[in-house]
Formats: sequence, C-alpha cells, structure tokens
Amino acid sequence: MKFNKGKRRVLHLGKNNPKHQYRLGVDLLGSSSAEKDLRVLVDKLTVSQQCALVAKANGILGSIKKSVASRSKEVILPLYSALVRPHLEYCVQFWALQFKKDRELLERVQQRATKMIRGLEHLSNEERLRELSLFRLDKRRLTLINAYKYLKGGCLEEGARLFSVVPSDRARGNRHKLENRKFQLNTKKNFFTLRVTEHWNRFPREVVESPSLERFKTHLDAILCNML
Repeated sequence: MKFNKGKRRVLHLGKNNPKHQYRLGVDLLGSSSAEKDLRVLVDKLTVSQQCALVAKANGILGSIKKSVASRSKEVILPLYSALVRPHLEYCVQFWALQFKKDRELLERVQQRATKMIRGLEHLSNEERLRELSLFRLDKRRLTLINAYKYLKGGCLEEGARLFSVVPSDRARGNRHKLENRKFQLNTKKNFFTLRVTEHWNRFPREVVESPSLERFKTHLDAILCNML
C-alpha cells in the first residue's frame, strides 16, 4: 500500500510530550497543531478549534436574516433546525465539550436564532426555548438515546463492554443503574460512558425500562425539561 506522504502529519499530545520527529520511509513527517477526523477538528483533545469552526454557523443565520423577510416562528424555526443546528451537533458524540467558554459559544448561536423570531425578542433565553419547545444544546448533547441503544436496545453486546451495571439489589428505584467510576483526568471525565451515567441513574424505572426506543424518546423529551 502506498501512502501520500504529503498528507501525513504528526499530532503531538500532552504537556510533557518530547515531540519526537518521525519518518515515513526516508521522508521526514511534518507536525500539526490540529487534525480533522470525520470532519471534526481535533486540537490536543480539547476541540476548542472545532467549537470556533462550527460557531461560524452564525453566518448562515446572517444569510437567513438578509434573504427571508418573514420573522414568524413557522418560517425561522424550520430554517434554523434544517440549516444551522446540524452544524452545531454534527458528530457531537465525538467532540464532547470540556470548557464553559466553548459551551457558551455554541449556545449563543441558538440564542441568536430564537431572538430572530417575532414576538420573542424581549423574553429570556429559557422563556424563548420553552415557547419554541426547544432544549439547550447541552441537553441535546447528553446522547442518552445512544445509551439506551447500548443498554436496552439492539447493541447489548457492545453495551456490556462499555458500561458496568450495578446489581439490582444495590439500586433503589431505577434497577438498571450504572457504576459511576472516578478518574483524575478531565479528558476521561468527558468520555461518553461517563457523561451519561449520572443522568441515566437519575431516571425513574419506567424510563429505563421502556419497551421500545420510541417510548424511551417520548419519556426523554418529557424528563429533559426538568434536567440540569
């Protein structure tokens, strides 16, 4: 197999990384501060550059504002959902946010979109979201639907490797609680298997024992309104 040496880069991670140089054959490989994987920009596993990149969806909102005369909910909300929010959530299971400044950067894009709707300009962000039946982006990033698929749906075999379920005699209420493991590194704390544990354990029994994914989604929409 032949590799395109011009497209190979070395991404150095860690504060104490000695930053060794590597070769592909006889050619010395260059280094890079950030690389893309599945169109997600990874910057030393902090994904701050990715947040800045997707926040450019503000430009799409600007185009909508200039080209669409109507400011009604029936027009602006579908345009935001179809053209803007997918940029804010593309492959979000991979680039879990670690820093408050990054979370706020993305939330401001949705806040701007909701302020564009006539009659909601003077309401608070929470009131606008309630009027539009929307959730904050951090709620949508919980990826609890994926957790259900691994634990109760069609991915049980993979879920057994990803999660540790607490025995039912140790759990109160929800009999399918997950073991809440502790790590010192912030990077590990943001792994998918750890992000969902706290919220999954707070679910009542009827939610985690939903007989189908559709029923789980219905319960999830109702319970997310009171979470966080």
